[in-house]
Amino acid sequence: MGFFSWIILGLLAGMAAKVIMPGKDGGGFFVTTTLGIAGAFLGNWLGSFLGLGSIGEFSFGSLTTAVAGALVLLFCYKLLKS
Repeated sequence: MGFFSWIILGLLAGMAAKVIMPGKDGGGFFVTTTLGIAGAFLGNWLGSFLGLGSIGEFSFGSLTTAVAGALVLLFCYKLLKS
């Protein structure tokens, strides 16, 4: 998967994480997008070790692990901001 595909996957993961875990976090779209992209990398990197998807492919497993990674990062961000 190319660099721009990771960004698109991160955008989707960040938006899904924000829908799943709503709230006022500050930073708005930029922070959500950044956390989504970082979560996509983190989630898919960890997911590849667990057999939940591959870093090189776009699948339901890679989207799921990207959203999970974005949720973890969003949760940590909320803890640090409060």
